[in-house]
Amino acid sequence: MQETFTTPKFARNVNVEFNRALNERVSAYFTQRNISKHANLNMVIKTIFMLALYFVPFVFTFYTQSIGLTLLLWFISGLGMAGIGLSVMHDANHGAYSSSQRVNKFVGAVLNLLGGNPTNWKIQHNVLHHTFTNVEGFDEDIDAPVKLLRFSPHTEWRPVHKYQYLYAWFFYSMMTIMWFATKDYKQARRYSKMGLVSSQGKSLVSHWVSIIAGKLVYAIVFLVLPLIFAPVFWPYVLLGFVIKQVVSGLILALIFQPAHVIPDTSFEKPGESGDIEADAKVHQLLTTANYGVRSKWFTWLVGGLNFQVEHHLFPTVCHVHYRGISEIVRSTALEYNIPYYSNRTFFSALKAHGKMLKMLGQKDCPAFVNI
Repeated sequence: MQETFTTPKFARNVNVEFNRALNERVSAYFTQRNISKHANLNMVIKTIFMLALYFVPFVFTFYTQSIGLTLLLWFISGLGMAGIGLSVMHDANHGAYSSSQRVNKFVGAVLNLLGGNPTNWKIQHNVLHHTFTNVEGFDEDIDAPVKLLRFSPHTEWRPVHKYQYLYAWFFYSMMTIMWFATKDYKQARRYSKMGLVSSQGKSLVSHWVSIIAGKLVYAIVFLVLPLIFAPVFWPYVLLGFVIKQVVSGLILALIFQPAHVIPDTSFEKPGESGDIEADAKVHQLLTTANYGVRSKWFTWLVGGLNFQVEHHLFPTVCHVHYRGISEIVRSTALEYNIPYYSNRTFFSALKAHGKMLKMLGQKDCPAFVNI
């Protein structure tokens, strides 16, 4: 039976001038330069590079008998897996890669070859996380998959949370393994009951078929074939597969978590009316932070997701443009006395995230709501 999925509503008729000014200024940025908000040649080159970083080392595992080299190749493939997740499929599944939805769908489908499912990802990330960022019960990015973790001060505290700042990193490394093994099946059941699968234009049957087919292809290509044909002893193939998953999962988690789960950002909770006091755009500024934006090479490697504020405000803009519009967003926010959070470096953001994990491990951790 399908459940009724009631979502909080954001305030309207507030910050109207800010929203209008921001939208007009960012739109003018593209108009005045006569450029598309979608991918450019640099993005295409990056796509080819990240795909090669993922697949080429994997192919070479079939041609070496060296255990050390085999494990290194799996490690490099894990870097490519994270690179595709951050720089390629992420833009495509946001509709930011191309003005053609067919192209976006085609490129976004590469997520199947990472062990995930595009439809579930769009629901969790685009529909829930991007709309209800840091709102417990709606943003699944802060609804920890295991009760050993606490990512919101509104989540029930348990004594074990006192140590999460030490062990959370292990669970982060399990992210893509969980994609492959259990997460998509659980999400499919939950999202179908909430009516969110049909909102993506898919029937329940077609959704389950796509999940099972995707998992089978992924398992055959990246596990069964290497176990049969790779020249090294099969336990090293399994070890290499795990290394790839751990590397990619840890990188993905470490890029996303410091953008939202830090002391600066708000963790909002719907009021008695069931609604949120901030308007939709300001809500993103209150719950999101940038980091390491001065480094061009770092920005390139992480798919521009260190410009997380710009991404949350304009998710259908390809990440190669985030640096260009970031000063517009920052100056406009400051002009209207709206917070614009940014950590100077990735490591300072990571430190802030670790601090937040420790704070959330305390029973009396305050519920930060900076509105």
